[in-house]
Amino acid sequence: MSVGALKGLASSGQKPITEILHPLSAAEEPLSVTVNVGGDKEAGLTNGTPVETSSPASASSLFNRLQLDDDLEADVRDLYASTETRDLFVTVDDPKKHVSTMETYITYRVSTKTTRIEFDLPEYCVRRRYQDFDWLRIKLEDSQPTHLIPPLPEKFVMKGVVDRFSEEFVETRMKALDKFLKRVADHPVLSFNPHLNAFLSAKDLNKRQGLALLTKVGESVKHVAGGYKLRARPAEFCAMGEYLDTFSQKLGTIDRIAQRILKEQSEYLTELREYGTVYSSWATSEEELQRPLEGVASCVKTCCGALEDQSESMSQDFLPVLREYVLYIESMKNVLRKRDQTQAEYEGRLEAAILRKQEDRTPMPVEVEKCQDKVECFNADLKADWERWQSNKRQDFKQLLTGMADKNINHYEKCQAAWESLITLLQDKQTEDKTSETN
Repeated sequence: MSVGALKGLASSGQKPITEILHPLSAAEEPLSVTVNVGGDKEAGLTNGTPVETSSPASASSLFNRLQLDDDLEADVRDLYASTETRDLFVTVDDPKKHVSTMETYITYRVSTKTTRIEFDLPEYCVRRRYQDFDWLRIKLEDSQPTHLIPPLPEKFVMKGVVDRFSEEFVETRMKALDKFLKRVADHPVLSFNPHLNAFLSAKDLNKRQGLALLTKVGESVKHVAGGYKLRARPAEFCAMGEYLDTFSQKLGTIDRIAQRILKEQSEYLTELREYGTVYSSWATSEEELQRPLEGVASCVKTCCGALEDQSESMSQDFLPVLREYVLYIESMKNVLRKRDQTQAEYEGRLEAAILRKQEDRTPMPVEVEKCQDKVECFNADLKADWERWQSNKRQDFKQLLTGMADKNINHYEKCQAAWESLITLLQDKQTEDKTSETN
């Protein structure tokens, strides 16, 4: 009846790598240097309502009726067509806890298979910790400023609220890191970045090199454009910004409500367990009602298990996707701001050049033409990444909502089956009682 949950989102297009044996052993020494990346915001749904209102017979029929966008099927066809031509496959798995006198941390195995000539070997297997992924993202953002860099899960958690070494937290973070790396490896430009090559293949990362340059690149643009206010963002990029704001609000609302639902489900689950225990205790003191009371206790226990599964799915499958897109929106807004800074730099230089030309008839400086080329390059890259992001979003949310529907159907089916079995038991008990009275 149920549709099994797919491992990995369809948009990643990556298949899990089976056990890899590599001649180089994975280094597990702690990598120093911690680089923090801020990021935190949101994203939103396209139109997605079922055509019919009747309850589907199965989750698979719901899947077939679900429509999130007119060109979704084309997206899926493009996805599987491109899978055939992929030549870089990565997987993040096997988390391990390391305890030393200075710190405690988790490392993850990063496995790579590739046929690209940029790599010396066809397969690699290294261990990386969160700050290494953080380093990679910063380097990608620095060296590819015109592209949308996928977000990482938040680094910091509230102490006393979430145990960052708990199995559930580590599993959730591992999935998020795996998705981040797959998205980078699937990108037609980012996947060829030399920093990614080093991250996937180097036994030890030299993360100190080039870190001093990180702040300088952005500073130069801000310095040039600092005294100039952008005339007007082009209409298509204004539409992007407005869409991101709206999407942000939608996801923020859904996330807040989902958090409240989880809290209420947890409280209800506690009460439900206590409720079932009362019937079990009662059954031991009522011989005449023992079987019916035990039946009720069994039904309540089944409902508890179904509700626990539903809550776990929301916590581990539903909410992480929402949070990823909240961070994705912030990343996209950051790229839009950089684009605006580049445009402001170009407009500022152009105005200054025009004034000089009017005064002494000097030719247009080469720097102005370079700035114009930079703006055009930024626009083209941003548009391409926007289309890719929208396509991924449609696939991700179709899978997310289908999985949510499937879990809800499973939950109610289990509860229904449990209570129906109780009715059968009560009817059998009634028949037995009538028979004994007749005799």
